Amino acid sequence: MTRPVLLVTGGSRGIGAATCIMAAGRGYDVAVNYQSNAKAAAGVVAACEAAGAKAVALQGDMADATDITRVFAKAKAALGPLTHVVNNAGITGKSGPLAEAEIAVICECIDVNVTGAILVAREAARALIANGGGEGRAIVNISSVAAELGSPGEYVWYAASKGAVDSLTIGLAKELAGHGIRVNAVAPGITETEIHALSTGEAGRVARLAPMIPMKRAGTADEIAEAVLFLLSDASRYTTGIIMKVAGGR
Repeated sequence: MTRPVLLVTGGSRGIGAATCIMAAGRGYDVAVNYQSNAKAAAGVVAACEAAGAKAVALQGDMADATDITRVFAKAKAALGPLTHVVNNAGITGKSGPLAEAEIAVICECIDVNVTGAILVAREAARALIANGGGEGRAIVNISSVAAELGSPGEYVWYAASKGAVDSLTIGLAKELAGHGIRVNAVAPGITETEIHALSTGEAGRVARLAPMIPMKRAGTADEIAEAVLFLLSDASRYTTGIIMKVAGGR
């Protein structure tokens, strides 16, 4: 039986890594995209292989159109035609009020989270349309509950970027429905990943915000990955164009 082939952008850490490893254990072959951390990507590939999957690490900057095209081509060459894509690569930039944010921080966030996400979705649409093997093909974009909450005092530019991802999801879902391709998004809330220290510059952010979450705790990368895998799977075969909040009640 042919295994489905999944590409996860930003798959070397956090939610992306959890998604890759979980997918491998559930019957997918996996292409793990990473920007710079080859060691982390190799670890994810090894975990996927240990779960019985074929897996490959593919370097590429998901804000760069040439890299995006190359990563999609290499994924197909290594594993076969893509059936599923998780559009996960994203950054926040150092947190703080918008009035104090550096232009470079804002522009980099928009380059990755909006322009990059749209270009990844474009390549995903092309790849999945070309692989017109009936139902079962799906794209999952990673949004954020920040799109709804606005993230005042932290990074409203990031919240705005994820609002764009929500619009992308809704429009592309309608555009691709006739091809039998589903497009959905998962909107995580506060999640225990290294993005808080690496991207926001605030290692203690989870502890600071956890009391404000109705469930009084942050989520885990595996809990977000479970939602992603549901939306990739045939269990959600009549679901498209939704933004699924996984945010502990926020």
